[in-house]
Amino acid sequence: MAYTTINKSSEHFNTKLYTGNGGTQTISGIGFQPDFTWVKGRNHAYYHYLQDAVRGSTNVLYTNNNNAQATGVTAGISAWNSDGYITGSQGALNYNGRTFVAWNWKANGSSTVTNNDGANTSYISHNSTAQFSIIKYTGTGSATNIGHGLNGKPDCFITKALSASDWHMWNNSFSANERIKINSTGAKSTNTSIFPTLPDATKIYFGSGGDVNQSGIEYICYAWKNVNGYSKFGSYTGNGNADGTFVYTGFKPNWVMIKETSGSGAWRIYDNKRPSYNEPYALMADTSDVEETATDRNKIDQLSNGFKLRFQYDDTNGSGGSYIYMAFGQSLVGSNNIPCTAR
Repeated sequence: MAYTTINKSSEHFNTKLYTGNGGTQTISGIGFQPDFTWVKGRNHAYYHYLQDAVRGSTNVLYTNNNNAQATGVTAGISAWNSDGYITGSQGALNYNGRTFVAWNWKANGSSTVTNNDGANTSYISHNSTAQFSIIKYTGTGSATNIGHGLNGKPDCFITKALSASDWHMWNNSFSANERIKINSTGAKSTNTSIFPTLPDATKIYFGSGGDVNQSGIEYICYAWKNVNGYSKFGSYTGNGNADGTFVYTGFKPNWVMIKETSGSGAWRIYDNKRPSYNEPYALMADTSDVEETATDRNKIDQLSNGFKLRFQYDDTNGSGGSYIYMAFGQSLVGSNNIPCTAR
């Protein structure tokens, strides 16, 4: 049985569903002041919309493309508050009558801490309980490293230039030089100029590649470390069977993102707020597509201590396929001794 120091996962990560009104709207009920908010329209094909407190409320990135950061977006999230955020009329997160999902993480607000653990200075907003860092740094054009602020080696990090560039992810199942692109359906690949050295307890290492370290270009990096009973990053092998692979996380997953690394396939995102019962519908991080429906063949079953693949299709459970995942959720038993039951 897993124990954790996090009694309520919803104080560090939470999913919020809402309907757009086409004007100004306060989105409340998140339970904390978000520092990283990722919004996607569920029933209209609009891009993913990502804002964070370190880049500022008028600056937007999109996981489904490699565009530069959009700046001066006043109709998007104008401010975060103690229970959510305020949004304007931007169609990607408040189109009138459309439904939306917002995934929210807590860091430590917009006040960053200067970190000199690495050869290159980084500026970090860090949640020391949930082990999540939002990191901003400027590229040097030659191999370097930055401090990440986590309490130990990262298990997952994602880096994106604020100029036009791909999104690059490293997962704890990868070797040095390996990465995968979130804005692409492609498989894991090797590039010695991206992540040439494994991260360690204090630093993340970058090569000279422009997507992660071009001289004078600013970058944002989201980094996490496994927290017992709350977050888990790892890998699994598919079995190509409707009675699919079971992935143990040690907690009930409230949010899961899965990507095949051995072949092409979508980045599928599941959460516990959208339908349907025990087998939630997916949204794809790499496309602007609408939410999949009950006919989707890549569902997962959210259980009290992990998730189980329920279909045999290649994006999530191909026979012998290799996959990575990110998961956040509720502990089985926290220090408050409250058990977690399956859905």
